[in-house]
Amino acid sequence: MGDGARFVLTLSCPDRPGVVAAVSGLLAHRGCNIVESQQFGDPAAGRFFMRVEFSSPLPDGVLREAFAALAPDLGMDFRLRDTAVRPRVLVMVSRFGHCLNDLLYRTRSGLLDIEIVAVVSNHPDLRPLTQSYGVDYHHLPVTAETKPRQEAEVLALVDHYRADLVVLARYMQVLSEDLCVKLAGNVINIHHSFLPSFKGAKPYHQAHSRGVKLIGATAHYVTADLDEGPIIEQEVARVDHTHSPEDLAAIGRDVECQALARAVRWHTEQRVLLDGHKTVVFPR
Repeated sequence: MGDGARFVLTLSCPDRPGVVAAVSGLLAHRGCNIVESQQFGDPAAGRFFMRVEFSSPLPDGVLREAFAALAPDLGMDFRLRDTAVRPRVLVMVSRFGHCLNDLLYRTRSGLLDIEIVAVVSNHPDLRPLTQSYGVDYHHLPVTAETKPRQEAEVLALVDHYRADLVVLARYMQVLSEDLCVKLAGNVINIHHSFLPSFKGAKPYHQAHSRGVKLIGATAHYVTADLDEGPIIEQEVARVDHTHSPEDLAAIGRDVECQALARAVRWHTEQRVLLDGHKTVVFPR
């Protein structure tokens, strides 16, 4: 495996010969050892995507300088992360606590290698749950009139906690276009998915009345287009006529937790790369 720290490099660039050779050559010449490598060329977009996990005897700064020097020749955008540094996550939630509880449990038990630095909510309901895990809780009520001020407070908390990622764990407010732009690529949302789709009040009751056979959940990056950001992960469960609306809601909560947890894990492990309106995901 090699000595030294462990790093993850992700990159995207125009698809052309020699990218893999250039990256692997740079690492080899600096005494690094590749332990995992995945790549994908998107013929429609003409883009190449790559994720490389490697050990290195060199410090973070030296490696960043080396890749920054290589980037112009390849037209390359890249990110480099020291895996010893746990990503810092700020969670936003309203009154439904299942996704928050799941993320807190997975983090405490080591299933998610992240640090949940704070929870922000427009309601006070989930303060006891959050504080039982020793996590700061910030109650920031919001109305149409106070939304700009409330979102400014959210941004201030993101900066204060040096959050790398914001997770909307059933946060039932629409983020403004301005906030979506400022946090672009660093906000993940979860919402229910039905075939057919049901919106508005009591979606599980609507689904039950139509006799749906599949329910599910979609985790995606947040954009100004409501619930239409690039999809990271989806989960489904089969249901039938014996399930009540309450059964559907319970099953829905489970699949929401599963999809969101995988999306958060893959994002924080740098396994997700944006490809226009889509994502390239390199799962373990």
